Amino acid sequence: MTQQIRLFLDLPKLKGEEIYARAEAAFEEEGWPLASFDDEENGIFAISLYVTEKEEKAARARLSALAATDIAAVKREVLPQIDWVKHSLAGLKPVRAGHFFVHGAHDRARLPPGAIGIEIEANRAFGTGHHGTTAGCLEMLEKIITAEKPTHILDIGTGSGILAIAAAKLGKNHVLATDNDPLAIAIAAENVALNGVRKTITLACAEGFAGASIAQAAPFDLIMANILAGPIIAMAEAMVKALKPGGSLLLSGLLTEQSDAVAAAYQAYGAAVVDKLFKQGWATLHLRRPAAG
Repeated sequence: MTQQIRLFLDLPKLKGEEIYARAEAAFEEEGWPLASFDDEENGIFAISLYVTEKEEKAARARLSALAATDIAAVKREVLPQIDWVKHSLAGLKPVRAGHFFVHGAHDRARLPPGAIGIEIEANRAFGTGHHGTTAGCLEMLEKIITAEKPTHILDIGTGSGILAIAAAKLGKNHVLATDNDPLAIAIAAENVALNGVRKTITLACAEGFAGASIAQAAPFDLIMANILAGPIIAMAEAMVKALKPGGSLLLSGLLTEQSDAVAAAYQAYGAAVVDKLFKQGWATLHLRRPAAG
């Protein structure tokens, strides 16, 4: 097994929270697990980044630059030879977002009365509901489906499938869930089956709106995209065109300060902001295409 290293910084609370939000976006593509610990008693916010020994030099330099601190301030710890992603996710507490209760198999029996359970395998790090963007999306999704009752939904960049599963469980609808990563699609398929919603979710591997599966299924009542600000802005025209008149967009994966730029990109194609939600330094947007006529 490859040697795992924990790189960590101890920062003042406010600065630590800001750097942590930036680090989540900065390190997302590499897939480096990131964790934080808020020591309220001492006013310290600790940030930990888990990498392999081969990745350590580059990761240390990037973390130091991100925090605008001396590289020597980034400390290291050699970890025991275990699967740290699986180990850390297995101990995560369930997440409550609106009526949704996202949990692992170990918390299946703790589903509260009246809650909508979503079980995500603990060894799958593609979206567990603990990230501020996913939790924000779940809360906003419940509002949209309750108010608008969409029946034809697209989930771009589905990852673990958590948003598609939530949409399928909440309403009488069909969801097309796509991702450009075949591994993510395989994992989403496992989670879709685990949650008993195979009949209402179709999975497809596609890069943005280039796939035939999306073109054939459009237009949609609701399109969800919890990815990154850059790709979301790049897809603005295609995403609005794929909506039915009066249809809604649910967008996240955006730092708070990126939300205005994303909103402006969609407003240029006629979509108007309906609602905004901010969580842990991240933004979730609800926009709507004007109704016909």
